[in-house]
Amino acid sequence: MYAPVVACLRCPLCHGGLAETEAGSGRALRCVQGHSFDIAKQGYANLCCPPPAYAGDTPAMVASRAAFLEAGHYHFIAAAISAAARERCANGLVVEAGAGTGYYLGAVLDALPESSGLALDISKAALRRAARAHPRAGAALCDIWRSLPVADASATLLLSVFSPRNGAEFERVLARDGALVVVAPTAEHMRELIGPLGLLSIGHDKDEAVAASLGAHFERVEEQRHDALLQLTHDEVQALVLMGPSAWHVDAAQLTAAIAQLPEPVAVTASVTVSVFRLV
Repeated sequence: MYAPVVACLRCPLCHGGLAETEAGSGRALRCVQGHSFDIAKQGYANLCCPPPAYAGDTPAMVASRAAFLEAGHYHFIAAAISAAARERCANGLVVEAGAGTGYYLGAVLDALPESSGLALDISKAALRRAARAHPRAGAALCDIWRSLPVADASATLLLSVFSPRNGAEFERVLARDGALVVVAPTAEHMRELIGPLGLLSIGHDKDEAVAASLGAHFERVEEQRHDALLQLTHDEVQALVLMGPSAWHVDAAQLTAAIAQLPEPVAVTASVTVSVFRLV
């Protein structure tokens, strides 16, 4: 694993520092107390203790996300995050909580050539990709709702893109002069698909919910809305639906049949807010 990233990790059991060592035929992270955590052959470390109660995104969901993102449809979001990172953050450690495939983390590291990155996620399928998202990045399995395996005040930038937000832990791991960038969908996001495909809708109070989830730990210092009208094939619409939370609520056969009734290409609104928060 990339050495500058290892230096910022902490043991999930005793909270001591970790170092990379040999472990049988592979590699592991070990603390001075002797706790050891295997590094998978795909490059990510399992730092989730105790084991998670759920496995996160499935391989099928991750494959759909990778295909959709690699097609460039959400490049405008990655560009907005990267611009916020360049403007607000010094070089250092970039942590993406709920990183998925590491697509956005990789874009930010391209924009910050002196920084290193850490992708955190609960999905092994996602981390297999995130571990290869960028040469200056590492990846670790953890539950975002629990204590993060990251040293106190070690991150100069935190990313939360369509993912859960743990305000107390974000406060702990973020440096005093660091920034948190949160990307959340607006009520207009994918509006053309919600009714015809029976998808989960997004409330108009989403913005307030994002701020509330961060409690008294953070204050918003900037917010920008970004919109794009995507022209998608039927296969791309299916990937878009199956890469997100609606994947848990739709029947695959019914979804395919409903998509077939749509014109092609399908005009779909992508609408998000990109907010920058600072510690209070």
